[in-house]
Amino acid sequence: MNKTLIALLGVGVLASACTATGNTERNAAGGAALGALAGAVIGNNVGGGSASTGAAIGAAIGGTAGAVKGCREDGGCGATNVNRRQYYDERAGRYYYYDSRSGRYYWEDGSPR
Repeated sequence: MNKTLIALLGVGVLASACTATGNTERNAAGGAALGALAGAVIGNNVGGGSASTGAAIGAAIGGTAGAVKGCREDGGCGATNVNRRQYYDERAGRYYYYDSRSGRYYWEDGSPR
């Protein structure tokens, strides 16, 4: 168990240290490392005691949450963009805009249209 935990932590630290790109990748790697650690601890102490399964689940959830957080910090994923043109949808009674970086439409509050 200790070898698995140390290996997972080492991979997470190395992955987060190697990225020199935007917040999306950095936060995804950091989230995966923290998720793997938390998942291993919880998985070892709860239920059947499988630290490796808990680490895998925690890494997936942490990596996803970190990637979304980083994407929003970079201004993507429906986050507020400065100087965007808004359109009005009469049927919905709401404003929306087009994000040219992602090629998607979003409501004024940032949720996908």
